[in-house]
Amino acid sequence: MPVLTEFAGLPVVEFPASGTDEERIIRARERGGDPHAPGSVAWRLRYDREACEEHLARFLSVVDTERVGALVIGDWEAAAGGQYQIARLLTEHAHALPNLRALFFGDIDGSECELSWIDQPDLAPLVAAFPRLEELAVKGADGIDGELGLLIPSHASLRSLTLETGGLPGRVARQVASSGLPALEHLELWLGMSDYGCDTWPSDLESVLSGEVFPRLRYLGVRNAETLDGWLPALADAPVLKRLDVLDLSLGVLTDRGGQVLVDRAAAFAGLRKLDLHHHYLSEEMEERVRVAFDGSGVEVDLSDRLEPEYHGDDDEPFYYTAASE
Repeated sequence: MPVLTEFAGLPVVEFPASGTDEERIIRARERGGDPHAPGSVAWRLRYDREACEEHLARFLSVVDTERVGALVIGDWEAAAGGQYQIARLLTEHAHALPNLRALFFGDIDGSECELSWIDQPDLAPLVAAFPRLEELAVKGADGIDGELGLLIPSHASLRSLTLETGGLPGRVARQVASSGLPALEHLELWLGMSDYGCDTWPSDLESVLSGEVFPRLRYLGVRNAETLDGWLPALADAPVLKRLDVLDLSLGVLTDRGGQVLVDRAAAFAGLRKLDLHHHYLSEEMEERVRVAFDGSGVEVDLSDRLEPEYHGDDDEPFYYTAASE
């Protein structure tokens, strides 16, 4: 997926990675960001010839970082562990960004590093270093030898947490579900495929589905999930549905088996404002049955982007793919 052009409602502007301080200011302004009035954009830092420590030091000296509200961390040679260094440096220099409200960690496209190869470190110390942080998005998970961690004992401000992965380890899902996030309203998990490390099941999110944690949760995303059909019975029985406005099941592998659950258990989802199912493998007949099952319920159901399974060679076995995997 392409790198961000907007984050936290702000245009993304890349901080120049070379030149004198004055040259960087000029180029930043040409790109639409003013280092002396930095709150109107989300600043992206990424690897481009300049060493990580030097690049961050330049950013902190050139930009009035006390007024920076949104930060996007791009590719720091993620497959080689560069994300570990930038996470450590941001944690150490958190005092220079006292008003940071939104952080995207890992804005990396496929030409830089495949999603399933992106190594991420334990990000819990980084989150703890920014007590005013309200939105965190992370791209990547364990990658090849990654150690992604998100067990956050207590954070009073975080309202939105997104993990975009090609394969989410159950270990990480359990850490999220065990975190103390009383203000969390938006939880978005991209599960991915087992071939790329996903072993997350409904039992790993039992406390979330039961409604025991995250009392303010209004949006739950179980996205990009190869095993979506198997999640639907657990979601239909989940007490948290009564609290949600949006259940986002898009980008995954939804077949007629899962569609039948939606038809049979439509009443369980009737309290939602929106049920997002776009990017699915329902047959035309089942798609229409799901549509009819929710007619008059008041639930907006997104059934766009219907796909057909692939067949390779003479193999009669269909192949289904999530929207983002490798």
